[in-house]
Amino acid sequence: MRVGIVGCGTISAAYLRNLTASADVEVIACADQVLSRAQERASEFGVPRACDTESLLSDPEVELVVNLTVPTAHAEVTLAALAAGKHVHSEKPLATNRDDGRRIIDAARSKKLTVTCAPDTFLGAGLQTCLWLVEQGEIGEPLAASAFMLQAGPERWHPNPAVFYGPGAGPLLDMGPYYITALICLLGPVRQVIGMSRTLHPEVTVTRGAMAGETIKVTAPTFVASVLEFEQGAQAVLVNSFGIAGHDLPHLQVYGSGAILEVPDPNTFWGPVRVRPNGEDAPWHELPLRYRQTETRRDLRGVGLIEAVRAIRKGSQPRASGELAFHVLDVMLSILESNESGRRVTISSTCGRPELLPIDAGLVAAT
Repeated sequence: MRVGIVGCGTISAAYLRNLTASADVEVIACADQVLSRAQERASEFGVPRACDTESLLSDPEVELVVNLTVPTAHAEVTLAALAAGKHVHSEKPLATNRDDGRRIIDAARSKKLTVTCAPDTFLGAGLQTCLWLVEQGEIGEPLAASAFMLQAGPERWHPNPAVFYGPGAGPLLDMGPYYITALICLLGPVRQVIGMSRTLHPEVTVTRGAMAGETIKVTAPTFVASVLEFEQGAQAVLVNSFGIAGHDLPHLQVYGSGAILEVPDPNTFWGPVRVRPNGEDAPWHELPLRYRQTETRRDLRGVGLIEAVRAIRKGSQPRASGELAFHVLDVMLSILESNESGRRVTISSTCGRPELLPIDAGLVAAT
């Protein structure tokens, strides 16, 4: 399938590295609001054309648009691509509000097009192994979970960190999709949430790159604590924060009636996966990954798009579906709304759990 990239910032390199190596897609154009960035990426990865966004969307040869723009532009670009008759794979979040998210889902459905959305890390070897363990009953009945994403802020590493502290951003909307998607894959859709949040610091100072020394005003909450209740009855604690580093909390653990499952970082595609019996002083055991990747610790961003292309050809539902992404968005917005109202919020949307990949899927190769 012929693909065009819109948005040639930092994350585009990982996508282009994987997509240009795939036999399932052909990247034929790169676009960016700064044309020189599109030209640089096109030259770096051997893409034949660099252009502006409007030209890419009007190109009849482009069948699928990869939307790697900033979060506040996700909905606009995705809706424009759908209006042009193209499938879309978007970076997370799907949108920054429910109305735009619904418009995306409705537009894709009415035009019989496919929308998929990051994260696709749950298709990697680590999380797929965890899903297999849960489905096989290796930890018994999943009863509860905890997930922690606490890290130093993007002012320490990103070339344009201001986008992470403004509207449609903050640690929940930026990093929350990795953790909430993983929890939904493991435990199913969310029924209701309770959330509390605050802004830890009104300003942050950039420490690296061309903006080093500049001060950024923070308008998004940078510490968000929440409790999620799932439709099947399990509950999970989720904490997301920018500005806290050096902790030793686990990324994600699922507490089963028979064992505890330690899930690897949901922002990666690999392990380790560890299990221990649900008893006092029981030791941890690291398990071999049921799947492997072609390269140790390789960033496989774009694998969800490749899986989607195969699903489109077969007429089946892709795993990183728009419906899953909308449910994740709904959960995140509900957490923030719970903080405002001081009440628990019932989630209006739902979704199915993505099916486990077959061992011979070719996205993550069998050992």
